[in-house]
Amino acid sequence: MIDKAIAFDEIDDPSEELGDYIALLKPRVMSLSIFTAICGILMAPGHIHPLLGFITVLCISVGAGASGCLNMWYDRDIDAIMQRTKDRPLPAGRIAPDNALAFGMILSAASVMVLGIAVNWLSAALLAFTIFFYVVIYTVWLKRWTAQNIVIGGAAGALPPVIGWAAVTNHVGIEAWILFTIIFLWTPPHFWALSLYRHDDYLKAKVPVMPVVAGEASTKRQIIGYTLLTILATAAPYFVGMGSVIYLSIALVLGGSFLLLAVQLYFLAGSQKSMRLFGYSITYLFLIFSSLTIDIWIFS
Repeated sequence: MIDKAIAFDEIDDPSEELGDYIALLKPRVMSLSIFTAICGILMAPGHIHPLLGFITVLCISVGAGASGCLNMWYDRDIDAIMQRTKDRPLPAGRIAPDNALAFGMILSAASVMVLGIAVNWLSAALLAFTIFFYVVIYTVWLKRWTAQNIVIGGAAGALPPVIGWAAVTNHVGIEAWILFTIIFLWTPPHFWALSLYRHDDYLKAKVPVMPVVAGEASTKRQIIGYTLLTILATAAPYFVGMGSVIYLSIALVLGGSFLLLAVQLYFLAGSQKSMRLFGYSITYLFLIFSSLTIDIWIFS
């Protein structure tokens, strides 16, 4: 590790170093959080000045990136073991751990403070809690201790639309918590599909994900169960007057496809089935939030 830290000091190309720092922010993971936060802002009743809306999205983005950075800092030991993560900047030695820790902490503090001062302190408090929950509760405590890590830890990824909603309204109603519930219930089948594909990686790193602890068959049954719960949650906006029957129809069609892939995964062997479900789950969440946002703008 010392040699790798020395290698970091010898990096000459500023663009490569910048790219590594951007990689610490987990931009692909961050993008989904940004999208759901924007949807939360657009769905919320009332109006927010475009500049304040931009600041809200920026702060949520920076906060999400800071969470990813601190997650990578803490998990650099197991990242070095896993095939999927061994080339990340920290295990590869391209960034010194102390630099990554400082980077993540500064971004965390800055995102919360700017959001509080510029927008409101409720949204800032929710952002601070999200960062704390992801880094301390999920990464430090749950991830290496229980197979329920992603079930409980998924709360962090479900909060961005609630933060966006609070930025507009300065309060959080049942509609915002429905958005939270959709993502919270969607997270286990989404992540477990990937962990089925990466089973050997997690086994080697001794991370107790569900496929490693409970086995493949049990994980697949739980994927079906959580998929059914997710479909029910996506129907909830219609029953509280948040979405129209058009949205409900779209949600049920999308949910039916999600369930079909989950059932196929259970009955058919092959790692490609799990990755197919994983890929669809991302598209599914994007379409659910897009269709609900458009529906609210058209019919509210």
